[in-house]
Amino acid sequence: MKFKRAGIVRPLALLYLFCGISRTKAAGHRYKAGDPVDLWVNKVGPYANPQEAYDYYTLPYCKPLNSHREFNELKSYTLGEILGGHTLRSSGHNVHFPPHSEDTDEECTTSPLTADEAKAFSRAAQEQWFYQMYLDDLPVWGMVGEVLPEWDSLEAQQQYESKIRHGESDYDALQDAIQGRHHIEGATLFPFVYTERVLTIAYNHDRIVQVDLVSDPVSLKKVKVGDQLTFKLSIKWEKTADKFHSRFERYLDHEFFKHQIHWFSIFNSFMMVIFLSSLVSLIMLRSLKRDYARYAHHTSQINVEDGEGGNDKDGKPSIDSGATFSEESGWKQVHGDVFRAPPFLPLFSALLGVGWQIVTLITCVLIFAVAGPLHGDVYEERGELLHAFLIAYFLSSIVAGYSSGSCFKRYFSTSPASANKTNTSLASGSQAWQGVLLLTIVIPPIIVTSIVSILNVISIYYGTISTITFLVILKLFLLWIFISVPLTVIGTLLGRHQFVSKDKVSDAFPCRVNSIPRPIPDDVSWYGRPIYLIPVAGLLPFGSIFIELYYVLTSLWNYKYYHVYGFLLAMYFILATVVSLTSIISIYFCLNAENYHWQWTSFFAGASTSLYVFLYGVFYFFFKTSMHGLLQTAFYFGYTFLLSISLGVLCGTFGHNASSKFVKTIFRNVKVD
Repeated sequence: MKFKRAGIVRPLALLYLFCGISRTKAAGHRYKAGDPVDLWVNKVGPYANPQEAYDYYTLPYCKPLNSHREFNELKSYTLGEILGGHTLRSSGHNVHFPPHSEDTDEECTTSPLTADEAKAFSRAAQEQWFYQMYLDDLPVWGMVGEVLPEWDSLEAQQQYESKIRHGESDYDALQDAIQGRHHIEGATLFPFVYTERVLTIAYNHDRIVQVDLVSDPVSLKKVKVGDQLTFKLSIKWEKTADKFHSRFERYLDHEFFKHQIHWFSIFNSFMMVIFLSSLVSLIMLRSLKRDYARYAHHTSQINVEDGEGGNDKDGKPSIDSGATFSEESGWKQVHGDVFRAPPFLPLFSALLGVGWQIVTLITCVLIFAVAGPLHGDVYEERGELLHAFLIAYFLSSIVAGYSSGSCFKRYFSTSPASANKTNTSLASGSQAWQGVLLLTIVIPPIIVTSIVSILNVISIYYGTISTITFLVILKLFLLWIFISVPLTVIGTLLGRHQFVSKDKVSDAFPCRVNSIPRPIPDDVSWYGRPIYLIPVAGLLPFGSIFIELYYVLTSLWNYKYYHVYGFLLAMYFILATVVSLTSIISIYFCLNAENYHWQWTSFFAGASTSLYVFLYGVFYFFFKTSMHGLLQTAFYFGYTFLLSISLGVLCGTFGHNASSKFVKTIFRNVKVD
């Protein structure tokens, strides 16, 4: 018993150590008079490119003096924060909690700007860079600088200010000029940098409730080589009656996320579920009922003529194929092949295993996010959602192993490899089990690592904070080796021994599989062909989620905190339902065309939703954002591709699961063999 407990505790201890499950917060966000308050600088980069973020002191800001922390000291952080692109460093500014602290002004002066330093500030102003700071885990933002015109004459300035250009304001005209779309006649554009900022901190008793940062437009200084820039930070304290627990509310865009359209999307998706449920019910109650009645009529005639009960040697009802099926057509014709193992069974089993792992992961993370009021909302802590994803992924590996192992065990007895005892390929015997296990273990890491490696090389080239360091890669590798891999092996063994005898394996399917595969007809209607069924099946699931997809993409790429996880959880269940129903309808048409290769068809029918999601992502990039450059484009499409693949495996698993239950149900009721 002690050995078992030690075996469980050690992987969890490793997960605790590397992921940092417990994180020390700033003394519970409580301070005493005179306590130092850390002001951390996080990143700086173009506003239009969220992933193009650099260390704050990439720009040649001067070093503040007399800090209680070492200047540019790196803050300790978790894997979730690192993967989220957070690298907090000490700003070097002195901030102390009142009442022993008064409003203070801190100044520092740069050395004369070199050509490279002036170029860095100029680029930041021209590309509209912003910076981010944190104080007591509350974020604040500010712009580095602006690009302003210097007029050749007063007359030119007055003409510009009084002119209306095609309905644009003066500000819009200036923005167009900054982005290089046209020139301002009679003026030259120059970069300016904000040199004075006011940090206002509101507190309630011993807790900080609100932080604001304002840049003074009067302090804009022109960037010139050889000039010295004096930066000033004014720190002001104010008392407030606002409550601590609601201090993050001001960062949440309720008007955007709880818009009427958002509610309408839920209603629209719910109505789609009702429609599809009615359609499936129609198929089940009318079409299948008619098929059952016709089958029962034929069977009764045969039993009367032959004077036999119609049971085979195993006790399962059987029929004379020559007497009955000469008058039948449709899905009942394939009763002897419908439970035949799908092609590439090890790969199919591994994909289903990974799919159920993603289902478990997403479900756990969404429930964790919805339960935010109980343990702290996930958007209040940097990287907490990614943190939850990591933990859920590693621990759900046992689900992947169990699902892939049980699927392979169920179908292996009906595969050609099982019949051929002399086969020594990967698809036979113990080697086949090793192949299933290996595929289940390596499929997710290979896909993720391939994409992330390319993005990491690009990030290293640009020198952004999104670069994943060797130490982080080593930690993730150790977690995968010592937690994910063993749990997958254990899950596979459990799935393999789910059926301990051949009788239980045969009981998994209501019909026996013929030794010789039945030929599939070629002359079928278009709606009976998988090549048409698969892309059509993905349209309705995409239609049920595309509005929610817009909100998710906006929160990812437009600096909004996604907080309506209740909406997302509802859409998740609606997506699962719609995918399941559309897959059932597709498989019914497929079986009616006497095509018994329904396993891969059901998987791809659900997975086709991801194709439309990726196409929508392409549309969103070109028409809803201002992203540009190789780095941001690579990161956007890399992450979108990874999201689409994950969603495809998820929906494919939903589709196959529903179709499997449907197929077993209809053939169990028919009892053909």
